[in-house]
Amino acid sequence: MSRSHTPLRIWSHPAMQAEPNKPQAESQARSLVGEEYEVEVGPVAHGGHCIARTDEGQVLFVRHTLPGERVVARVTDGEEGARFLRADAVSVLSASKDRIEAPCPYAGPGRCGGCDWQHAKPGAQRRLKGEVVAEQLQRLAGLTPEEAGWDGTVLPAEGDKLPAGQVPQWRTRVQYAVTPEGQAGLRRHRSHEVEPIDHCMIAAEGVSELGIEKRDWTGMESVEAIAATGSQDRQVILTPRPGARLPLVELDKPVSVMRVEEKDGGVHRVHGRAFVRERADGRTHRVGSGGFWQVHPKAADTLVTAVMQGLLPRKGEMALDLYCGVGLFAGALADRLGDQGAVLGIESGKRAVEDARHNLAAFDRVRIEQGKVEAVLPRTGITEVDLVVLDPPRAGAGRRTVAQIASLDPRRIAYVACDPAALARDLGYFRDGGYRVRTLRVFDLFPMTSHVECVAILEPASKAL
Repeated sequence: MSRSHTPLRIWSHPAMQAEPNKPQAESQARSLVGEEYEVEVGPVAHGGHCIARTDEGQVLFVRHTLPGERVVARVTDGEEGARFLRADAVSVLSASKDRIEAPCPYAGPGRCGGCDWQHAKPGAQRRLKGEVVAEQLQRLAGLTPEEAGWDGTVLPAEGDKLPAGQVPQWRTRVQYAVTPEGQAGLRRHRSHEVEPIDHCMIAAEGVSELGIEKRDWTGMESVEAIAATGSQDRQVILTPRPGARLPLVELDKPVSVMRVEEKDGGVHRVHGRAFVRERADGRTHRVGSGGFWQVHPKAADTLVTAVMQGLLPRKGEMALDLYCGVGLFAGALADRLGDQGAVLGIESGKRAVEDARHNLAAFDRVRIEQGKVEAVLPRTGITEVDLVVLDPPRAGAGRRTVAQIASLDPRRIAYVACDPAALARDLGYFRDGGYRVRTLRVFDLFPMTSHVECVAILEPASKAL
């Protein structure tokens, strides 16, 4: 994609960082919300928007557009003198060849915020995501795709290549917001406002068949629907408004019901199982209380395959699974390391630890410790390991944890990341600790959104000499 139409580049743009506190006098600046600008759209940026400039030089982060288009952008957030403004493309004057009519009737300016790229062809979505990953690698880690062992492609999940006009039904977990009148919907972009819907196109069949959108949810703040992969387990998690009573839950399919308590924020069983059974890597995993599991039905198997192909575990090795959740990677490692191998998993969530210990009970040489990785890892007494898997939250692992991992001298590390910026920052820290990226694979496990999943395999830089 040519970028000759704009001097901006994502990696060099300071407005991507948080604004500093403004002097009191500036706080009275005039709001520009509702103002419209005719602009030439520049490159894609991390977060589902593209970059443009007003004639006055202010930066616009514009949603619902594509690079190279000329659009009328209406400001949705920002004021005079701000370093950047947020905007929606409300009129397309010159369209990209990659533009299509959004299949979803709820997509578009001011509407549902769940998807970022409904207006782009599927292949174009993956190219845009690849450009974002490449920019983050260059800006934050100083790596070109070639230096990261990546060919620049973003791979779709199995079964996600569909005819024009069809959308992958991949989202096995959907959190519906509820209007004061009791109608289920989804949040608008960067807003608490609810867009009522009668169907979410990217919801998995197991979610859609519950009929959440047809029911009256008066008194509820939100309703989360979960459809397990590999089992018929269905679950709804209700968050009541303060003082509200739970409704009688009668849906189109049998479900278990959980409730988020107002006092402690904990998730408690109301009816049925307190967990769902997810299937991946040939094993069943118990996931309780709405705990973390990959949302795309093919994601868990896709990521396990990528991690194991990158690590090439050997019988008898010692491995760490950091931020291990309910034990997906720990179990895959234990299977491949054999009776003489050993795996230590570390996870901060109490319920996830209980589930991981249950899921891995058949493996005598697997141990799960509860606590934050940066606190638990130094206390284990481990001085060296062969393999490490880490799948940290969106913020990444951070310099301190990366240094701890590097000090254990693993022969290979698999880093699973849902945020390319956090991944790139941590890859820079690993370089400081003597590790280089051997390969990087990028997967489009969140079609129609701006999100991607990456698997980076690292090894000691000395091996490249």
